Amino acid sequence: MGPNDGLPLVLLNHWGAVLDNFDPGIMDGLASSRRIIATDYRGVGASGGIAPTTVSEMANDAIAVIRALGFEKVDLLGFSLGGFVAQEIVLNAPDLVRKLILTGTGPAGGHGIDKVWSVSWPLMLKGLLTLRDPKTYLFFTSTANGRRAAKDFLKRLKERKTDRVKNPTPTAFMRQLKAIHAWGRQPAQNLSRIQVPTLIANGDTDIMVPTVNSIDLASRIPNSQLVIYEDAGHGGMFQHHADFVMKVTAFLDH
Repeated sequence: MGPNDGLPLVLLNHWGAVLDNFDPGIMDGLASSRRIIATDYRGVGASGGIAPTTVSEMANDAIAVIRALGFEKVDLLGFSLGGFVAQEIVLNAPDLVRKLILTGTGPAGGHGIDKVWSVSWPLMLKGLLTLRDPKTYLFFTSTANGRRAAKDFLKRLKERKTDRVKNPTPTAFMRQLKAIHAWGRQPAQNLSRIQVPTLIANGDTDIMVPTVNSIDLASRIPNSQLVIYEDAGHGGMFQHHADFVMKVTAFLDH
């Protein structure tokens, strides 16, 4: 999306996400001034193959895609699982990344990351029972603000009517979960090796990748800045999409 020239911003999305899970409020906002490339992981959405069970395999796939597209340098935005993958890319191919944006995410071995299933499944069940998309409960707070933001976000996700991508299979979904659990149990990485300018954002009440992980990332990545949105959860950037687009644009243009 966006202009066909200039340094692209590559987007890496969350667990179980396909291209249609990228928020149009963020995509359209960012694409108004720069080239945006959004990808599906292997084995989900429109991508063939079998979903990897490790973050490092997902990172290798992303590096291969970026190089196959002919780019020597890109900016990276990773949300949640995508943030794990983005960190791995920068650590493995530091020359490939100019600037890094990490949102709703955390470091390898981070607090509570290996508990994501025990947090998620009751809320997925609640979604089924209340006939609501589970993201209502997983990504947003239960306050009036949070509920309104969830409704608006889910409405935006339905904006695209044609060529919608099929949802991941239960097998792919569980294989990605395995990768998330492994990341949560991995030894800590030396994040001082990330030398590129980094913007870190989250809500103050993230239950999926606890907010303390964003604070931890900011303290360990040398050239980083931290944005914490009040009364917002895992999907803080969706709740505050206009502000997030503004901050990302300023960060990338600076």
